[in-house]
Amino acid sequence: MNQVIEPITVAGDFISVSLIVWRRFKRPMPGLVEQVFDTNPGLADLGHFLPVGTVFNLPIPTPREPVILDPIKLW
Repeated sequence: MNQVIEPITVAGDFISVSLIVWRRFKRPMPGLVEQVFDTNPGLADLGHFLPVGTVFNLPIPTPREPVILDPIKLW
């Protein structure tokens, strides 16, 4: 499985991984923060707020195919 990775550089103070995920996708992304920490060993050791200049990889989830349901005829 090919996974798209986007390099991220922290450019401001008081920036957390969850804030970066929220700003990038503008919606809840369950499990993505944990996936970021799995992809970037040692990132969690930097603390809640990442130091300015920190570079890490943000995995971009691939969209799933929409499920097409057959219509139901009531009569």
